[in-house]
Parts: sequence; C-alpha cells; structure tokens
Amino acid sequence: MTTRRPIDRRRILLTLTFWLRPAFVLRVLGRFQRVAGFDRAIALASTALTALIPLAIVGGSLLPHADAAHAGDRIIARYGLTGGGAQAVRDVLSPAGGTSTDVSLFGVFVLVVATLSFSRGAQRLFEQTWELKPLSVRNTLNDLVWIVGLVVYLLVSGWVHGLVDHGRIQVAANLLLMPVSVVFLAWSGRVLSARRIAWRGLIAFAVIGGVLFALCFTGAAVYVPHLFSSYASRYGAVGAVLAMISALFALMLVLVVAAAIGREVFDELGRIRRGERPPDDEVRREWDALIEEARSRWETLRERLDRYRRDDQRARDRR
Repeated sequence: MTTRRPIDRRRILLTLTFWLRPAFVLRVLGRFQRVAGFDRAIALASTALTALIPLAIVGGSLLPHADAAHAGDRIIARYGLTGGGAQAVRDVLSPAGGTSTDVSLFGVFVLVVATLSFSRGAQRLFEQTWELKPLSVRNTLNDLVWIVGLVVYLLVSGWVHGLVDHGRIQVAANLLLMPVSVVFLAWSGRVLSARRIAWRGLIAFAVIGGVLFALCFTGAAVYVPHLFSSYASRYGAVGAVLAMISALFALMLVLVVAAAIGREVFDELGRIRRGERPPDDEVRREWDALIEEARSRWETLRERLDRYRRDDQRARDRR
C-alpha cells in the first residue's frame, strides 16, 4: 500500500507569496504600461475586426461548401443569440439578397492588407514586450504564414466546439482547446518575432495565455449574448459590430496581459537560475510593508469618515 503525501501548504503559500509579491506585480504593471497595454489592445481589436469580417465573407465566396451566412450561423449557435442580436449578426456577415458574392482581385488585395495590418499589430506587441528591433514590412512573409496558422487555429477551435459541446458555456471544449492555444501562442511569438525569441522564452507567456484564453472564452459565452442583444436592439447591424469589437478588445487585452506577465516570469526565472532570488525574509518584508501601508491608508480614511460624521452631526444639532 502506498501512503498519500500530505499537502505542503506552507510551500504553496511561500510560492504564491513569491510570485505575487509587490515588486514582481509592479514590474508586470510597468511592462504593461511600457507597451501601452490598453492602447495596444484596442488597436489589435480594431485591426482584428477589419480583418476577420472580410476574411469570413471572402472565404465564404471562395470555398465551395461554405458561405458568410454559415459563419454567422456558427456565431449565433456558439453564443445562443436570439432576436435582434442574431439578426444583426446575419446582417453583418450575410450579403444582401440578390447581390453577387464574386470576389474581385481588388477585394483579395484589400483582404490581404487588412489581415497583414492585424498580424503586424501582433508582431509589434512581441517586439515591444521582448524589446526587439522592429522589422515592420521586412517580416511580411512570416506575417502571412501566421495568418494561415490563425485560420487553422480558428477552424480547429470551431470544430472542437461543434464536436464536443452543444451547450452555451462549453467548458469541456475550452479545456480541450487549452493545449492547442498554448501551442498556437508559443508558435505565434516564434513566427512573428522572426525566430528572435527562443522557445523557452515563450513558454510562460503561452501557458498563461492559454489559461486566460480558456477563462475568457468561458466568460464570453455568458456575457456576449447579452452584449449582442443590448447593442443590436439599440443600433441594429452597427450594434453587432460594436459588440464584436468589445469582445475582441477583451480578448486582445488578455493577450497583452499574458505577454507582460510571461515576459516578467521568464526574466524572474532567469534571475533565480543565476542565484539572484530574493531571500524569503525580503519577500516577507515587502508584504509587511504593503500591509502596513494599506493599514495606514485605511486608518486615515476611517479618521476622515469619523470627522465627516462628527461635522455632519454638529450641523444637524445646530439646526
């Protein structure tokens, strides 16, 4: 018979205390601020929207057994959209009745430019986070390769969601896709950086991003239907576009946060390998200083509230 090892709760607590210590969190926040995290996320969301909608329409026109309306139906089924939200998605992705869905050479050119704009935005995220020299258009070939990989990832994601779960939240599908997301994110960083970032430098980012993506997709399954219905009832088809860009912003923000955390985790692990890990008593001092500052701020706030109540009571007594 084998005896079960007791859980070392003290070791778990020390590990969490180390990785969540104030100095490390401040470094992550500083990294996020240096890449202009919120601006980068909204820029990525905007370019993703201008790339994915034309990609769905053009792809539906070129593929023999697909159309843009089918893509809209998949979104409706995935998030359980009904009423105005479902109709708005159909209006955005489906061509008008009686119109031709043939794609011109100029349309393909515009699609390539739009998708390259999105891929270059993601490329700049990796270059700024890992402090690399910008390559811009010199990395176009890798950007095109990444776009093909992105399409494959989206197709695999849709196939898994359609095969495994038929409910709205689809937790099982998100868990199954987590390793796929990890591999895709690590490969994305490798390709978009023109192989200037080593695989081991992307592991922390990919794992954190894969976990956050799964949580984001699960939360989106709950909130996105309300978002589509609310916006579509007010603005019609334009509301569907606003809902899409809001959902994409949340996803891109998760990507930027994962990149900032992953880079700092990699740097911290490098310091630990070099023997530069701060001692436990220093970590404890950081936490004690943070708790003491929070306690001091709380006491100051309480004194102000008490003073306000006393002044208010005196004013009432004078009346």
